[in-house]
Amino acid sequence: MGKKQRPQSDRRVYSEFGNSSAPDPTSRPDPPPAQQTLKIQVSRKGRKGKTVTVISGFQAQPTTLADLTKKLKAQCGAGGTLKDKEIEVQGDHRQKLADYLKKQGYSVKFVGG
Repeated sequence: MGKKQRPQSDRRVYSEFGNSSAPDPTSRPDPPPAQQTLKIQVSRKGRKGKTVTVISGFQAQPTTLADLTKKLKAQCGAGGTLKDKEIEVQGDHRQKLADYLKKQGYSVKFVGG
C-alpha cells in the first residue's frame, strides 16, 4: 500500500523575465593581488576595549577570503574572523600582517594612528 511517487522533472513551469542561462555574477575570477590595495588599521571601537587589526579592501570571493583569514590567523598565532569582506585579527599585528600580505603580492596601506 505504498504511495505513488511523481517523477521529478526539470521542466520549467513559469519564467517571467530574462534569460535563466545568464552567468552568475559571483563566479567571476578574483583579480590578482597586485591589483588590490588593502588597508590595515587597528581598532578598539565597539569591541569592549579589545584591540583588533582590521584588513579591508579585498576584491575576492568569500572562499578565497576564508582561506586567507585562516593563513593570517596562523601567521600571527591569534584568533580572528571574516566579516563583510574585512578580516579581523585579534591584537595589534599590523606589521606582521603587512609583511605577509606584501610577500603574497598585495599592495598595503596603513590607515589611522
